[in-house]
Amino acid sequence: MATGQTFWLGTDQQGRDMLSGIMYGLRISLMVAVVSLTLAITIGTIVGVAAAYFGGRFDSLVMRIVDLQLSFPAILIALILLALLGRGVDKVILALVIVQWAYYARTVRSSAMVETRKDYIDAARCLALSDRRIMFRHLLPNCVPPLIVVATVQIAQAIALEATLSFLGVGVSITEPSLGLLIANGYDYLLSGRYWVSVFPGIALVVTIIAINVVGDRLRDVLNPRLQTRPPCWTSANCRRIS
Repeated sequence: MATGQTFWLGTDQQGRDMLSGIMYGLRISLMVAVVSLTLAITIGTIVGVAAAYFGGRFDSLVMRIVDLQLSFPAILIALILLALLGRGVDKVILALVIVQWAYYARTVRSSAMVETRKDYIDAARCLALSDRRIMFRHLLPNCVPPLIVVATVQIAQAIALEATLSFLGVGVSITEPSLGLLIANGYDYLLSGRYWVSVFPGIALVVTIIAINVVGDRLRDVLNPRLQTRPPCWTSANCRRIS
């Protein structure tokens, strides 16, 4: 108890409330992840749909760029970019967008390649619809389910990557601390008895990532028709209704 207030998770080395710091850091981490996710999905979706629809050399060029980027670890690319750009929330968002757009481009392109061979795309072409309308009014809506699953998983990876960059000292600035920066601030106090300065932000980070991954697994089960099972056929009426 201090000055009429209770610090439920203790205070850091400067006497600041850890619970308030974790809530503020979680807000920064989620904001960075959601904004970078939105921009990366937009870029990756446009590139992926265009590559699948037009095919040919454009598709080959895009896929080679995607393969080249995915061949390097995401943390390595992000470290190089932030070493060149400097620290800051906007710099971290830009680095995450550059790192993540290739995942969405490949996912959308794979789904769109299957859809472009179906009859409704041929019918739309026979009606002389514009390429833009076919891609974004007919082709793209059928590629959304796998994109949602990948986006849910990638937002957890974006949070973890941002925390890693901030922990290494190349992420967000000290005036806008995220969970990774809070963990880094208490790293020197782990063996001095003040373990909570790093442990509690680390627990918040782990719980957030696990929760998002659980939601992503559930969405995958719901949106994947192959995993949907029929109810047991207990009566002849149910058998006739199901058949």
